Amino acid sequence: MTRVYLLRHGETEWNHDGNRYCGRTDLNLSATGKRQAEWVSEYLQGVPFTAAYASTLKRARATAEIIARHHDLPVRSDERIVEVDFGEWEGKTRPEFTKTDPESWEMWCQNPAVFRAGRTGETACEVLERGRSFFAELAQKHPDDTVLVVAHSSFNRIYLAGMLGMPLSNYRRLSQDNTGMNIFELSPDHELILIQMNINQHLVHE
Repeated sequence: MTRVYLLRHGETEWNHDGNRYCGRTDLNLSATGKRQAEWVSEYLQGVPFTAAYASTLKRARATAEIIARHHDLPVRSDERIVEVDFGEWEGKTRPEFTKTDPESWEMWCQNPAVFRAGRTGETACEVLERGRSFFAELAQKHPDDTVLVVAHSSFNRIYLAGMLGMPLSNYRRLSQDNTGMNIFELSPDHELILIQMNINQHLVHE
């Protein structure tokens, strides 16, 4: 079994500013986000990681690099674990886009498997399939290893919901704090066993 520590990146200014939807916009960590990454790196110092991966977006890669330096590991980037493409919602808060286009939000909430986020973005099925592709390859490359993966809130929730057999419309019921950690194991045939979700004890500093 491959043990995976799947994290959400640290805070960005858009996370802080009314939680603006930040899909493919390539923002840096905020000052708070950098501190969160330092705190989680201290928390994970004793974990025997043998590899580290991150989304190609700067906020995820920076978080992973802060953690990986304690383990003397390079961070490998992979575009399959980037955040959801939010289409017309990008850069807006939910109150902003639901005021002008409430129908798109209602349709996404009811059936994200087939309706595109922000009308022009991705479906949840498309997100899940790229996640499946990445983690299936990860399990083949790192059998019996412990691996760090830093990705994004909606990506993490959709992947976990799908792998646990939940309706994808329920993905928002799963919480993902900035630098929250999920621990699971993957079998060679890509069966997922969830051990812990959204571990956030390191955020007591806040």
